[in-house]
Amino acid sequence: VADRLISSFGQDILDALYWTATEPKERKRAHIGVIPHFFMAVLYVFLHAILIMVQATTLNVAFNSHNKSLLTIMMSNNFVEIKGSVFKKFEKNNLFQMSNSDIKERFTNYVLLLIVCLRNMEQFSWNPDHLWVLFPDVCMVVASEIAVDIVKHAFITKFNDITADVYSEYRASLAFDLVSSRQKNAYTDYSDSVSRRMGFIPLPLAVLLIRVVTSSIKVQGVLAYVCVVLFYCGLISLKVLNSIVLLGKSCQYVKEAKMEEKLFNPVMTATPGKSAGKQQGTFKSTQVISTDENGSTSVTNQPVHQKENMPSLLVTSNSDQFLTTPDGEEKDISQDSSELKHRSAKKDLLEIDRFTICGNRID
Repeated sequence: VADRLISSFGQDILDALYWTATEPKERKRAHIGVIPHFFMAVLYVFLHAILIMVQATTLNVAFNSHNKSLLTIMMSNNFVEIKGSVFKKFEKNNLFQMSNSDIKERFTNYVLLLIVCLRNMEQFSWNPDHLWVLFPDVCMVVASEIAVDIVKHAFITKFNDITADVYSEYRASLAFDLVSSRQKNAYTDYSDSVSRRMGFIPLPLAVLLIRVVTSSIKVQGVLAYVCVVLFYCGLISLKVLNSIVLLGKSCQYVKEAKMEEKLFNPVMTATPGKSAGKQQGTFKSTQVISTDENGSTSVTNQPVHQKENMPSLLVTSNSDQFLTTPDGEEKDISQDSSELKHRSAKKDLLEIDRFTICGNRID
């Protein structure tokens, strides 16, 4: 809970720092500048890294205890997630946020396990025999986390009548974020765009990991420094390769979802045919645009009965057709118009879920 709350507060601090650092010169604020925001960001990263270190220390104590009671308690704590989420009403957007939270939590657990293994191996002088002692506990923690997530998502989708195809939509939504942030007119880095949607801030975790690695591995001699440089170059090459693979797979998922037009035309358009005609008709009935002699325009709203306007509000867009699971094959347009009266409005994941778990806008 503290990690999520601090992440929410820290994302706002980092956003303020980024905006102040890149703010145009003519719009610089006189009362506050980059330096105060920078120190606030440093303080936040320090406090968040301390919190993650407490989690790693607790996991380390659980691994090294003799009776394994603390480890059992920590594993049983994962099953509280099932109790707190299975019997609640979930929509597709809420399930999308939960899936992103589970991705972030699982990645954080992997990094914490890596930190625990590094510290234990350093204490035992990098004896490979001790690694096999830690291996069963690591597998137990990972297996329990995966099992809990599988059971939780299985029952949530069952009780809320959500098909398994919705996860392909979530995957395409994340892929769309990555591809759209790689365009020339992108406003954010691709890694920051995806991490914002998941509510994940990598800076404190990276700081703690670098500190643990530098304190666990002693570098002495010229050969050791050469190995460090080669290892760093290997990490850079792996990152570039990972970015290429992720971009290629994301483009593939976006094409499969038929979302290429959103990359070049972000404005939502109405569906072709009679749906667009209905939408235009609704616009004409609700607003009247008049132009005077000087060329200025004015918009006048006309009262329309609510019942007459209801069917037109349920017109779906191209993005709605992707982000909602289709009920079957395409039917006749007249049948669709009659069914729209009895069907609730379908929501757009990319439109609704512009707030991450941390509560920050991504647009």
